[in-house]
Amino acid sequence: MSLTIRKATEADEPAVSRICLLTGNAGTSAEELHDYKELIGLTYAVPYLKLPTTWGFVLVDGAKDNAVVGYILGSKDTRAYEKYAAEHWWPVLAEKYPPSIAKTPADVYYTNLFRNMHTAPDANIVFAAAHLHIDILDEYQGLGWGRKLITTAIEYLKGENIAGEGIWLGMDPKNVKARGFYRKMGFKNIEGADDNQFGVKFVDYIAE
Repeated sequence: MSLTIRKATEADEPAVSRICLLTGNAGTSAEELHDYKELIGLTYAVPYLKLPTTWGFVLVDGAKDNAVVGYILGSKDTRAYEKYAAEHWWPVLAEKYPPSIAKTPADVYYTNLFRNMHTAPDANIVFAAAHLHIDILDEYQGLGWGRKLITTAIEYLKGENIAGEGIWLGMDPKNVKARGFYRKMGFKNIEGADDNQFGVKFVDYIAE
C-alpha cells in the first residue's frame, strides 16, 4: 500500500459517494438497502465538496491508480452550512427524488429526509461550530489512517478560527467499533446532547 492524504476536490464526488454507500450501514455496506444508491452520499458526503463553509481531505492509494479509499469531510460553521443547504441543496434533491419513487425502507427514509432534514443539536453548536464525517473502506481500516485523517483535519481547522475551538460528530449507535476509535483520540460525549454526539476540543485531541 502506498497511501497519502490530500485535499478533497469536486472531482472526488463519485469516489466519496461510493465510499459513503459502502460504509453507510453502521460501518458496513448499505448497497443492498438502496435502489437509489446515491442517496446516502448526497446526504453525508457530496455536499461537503460543493457548499460554502465546507472542507475535506481524502485518503488515496497510489498502488491503485490513486484511487480514493477514505475521506474526512465537514463544515467550519454548521449553522451556516445548514442554512445554505436548506435553501440550495435539499430542495433540489427533494424535487429530483420524490418519496413516490422509493420502494425500500432506506430509500423511503432518505427521500423523506430531503423534505425535512435534521439539524444539529444546540448542545453541539455550543460545544463547537465545526463538524465532521469520516469513512474509510474496510480493507484500509485498522492501519492508523483514520487517526491521520482526523489529525490532518484538526491541524487545518486550528488555523480557521473555529468558534469553540473544537469539532464534533454524530455517530450511528449501532457502530460500536467506531465509538472506541473516537474515545482513544480524546472525543467525549457532548454535555446536553444524546449519547451519540461526540466532540473534542483541539487542545484535548490525542494525535498519537
